[in-house]
Amino acid sequence: MTGLGPWAQGALAALDILLVAVLIYQVLVMIRGTRAAPMLAGLAAVAAAFLLARVGELPTLNWLISRLLPYAVFALIVVFQSEIRHVLADLGRRISFLRGPVSGSEAYDDIVLAANLFQQQQTGALIVIERDIGLRTYVESGVPMDARLSYDLLATIFRPSAPLHDGAVIVQKNRIAAAACFLPLSMNPVLSTQLGTRHRAGIGITEETDAIAVIVSEETGAISLALGGKIERELGLEQLRERLSSELRRHMSPVALPTAIPHKEESDAMREARLDLGPDVESDGDDPGEKR
Repeated sequence: MTGLGPWAQGALAALDILLVAVLIYQVLVMIRGTRAAPMLAGLAAVAAAFLLARVGELPTLNWLISRLLPYAVFALIVVFQSEIRHVLADLGRRISFLRGPVSGSEAYDDIVLAANLFQQQQTGALIVIERDIGLRTYVESGVPMDARLSYDLLATIFRPSAPLHDGAVIVQKNRIAAAACFLPLSMNPVLSTQLGTRHRAGIGITEETDAIAVIVSEETGAISLALGGKIERELGLEQLRERLSSELRRHMSPVALPTAIPHKEESDAMREARLDLGPDVESDGDDPGEKR
């Protein structure tokens, strides 16, 4: 910087300060509401103790901290490994976004249609959509399928009597890669205690990767969407379609959603047509002993 003029040096100094401020801000935003926040507070306390030892010339404390300081970098990597991985994955996703939108004409309306069915029947479901970060490790934990994504196949997989209904379905592009997959559970302490294993698994996979998880509650039939370690609950079908379209950066044309038919106004022909979906489809829960 010796050969630069005073204006150029000032501009570089301002740019340096701005980049550091942005970096600190992004780190604080990343750890807000996560288990890393109290860890960062503990790290600040250790730094304050180190400063006190230096300024106050406390020999014993200074000796102890000086012996532990060389191992602090490795300790930080171990403690914040999940957060570091998340930041690097987010950086890679941003770079991929700069290269341009994802090519392809895959439409995920089948997921929206299936979510509508699961909501009406209060059938639990967890559908994970892969994006830039591969999910091969989690695909290998389930039953491989490599089948074209379709509403009928999703409805079959998540039938309560189906052997693959437990676990998650992983979608790669327009194909179902595997079913009954095991996902990491989120350990975020700020999550609501009302969220069960299915919701925590959906949030957990989005903490580790950039995937999108569509979750349907078995207890209430409510549709949720997990992304980036956060969950959006009680979504409507149009909201779900808009969110998927926005996050997948492609247009999803609206389709006609099947509507629930009131039980009292249902004709015999309509009832027979609805029951053709499968022997385990509910009849609005009138029979308490019916299998769910």
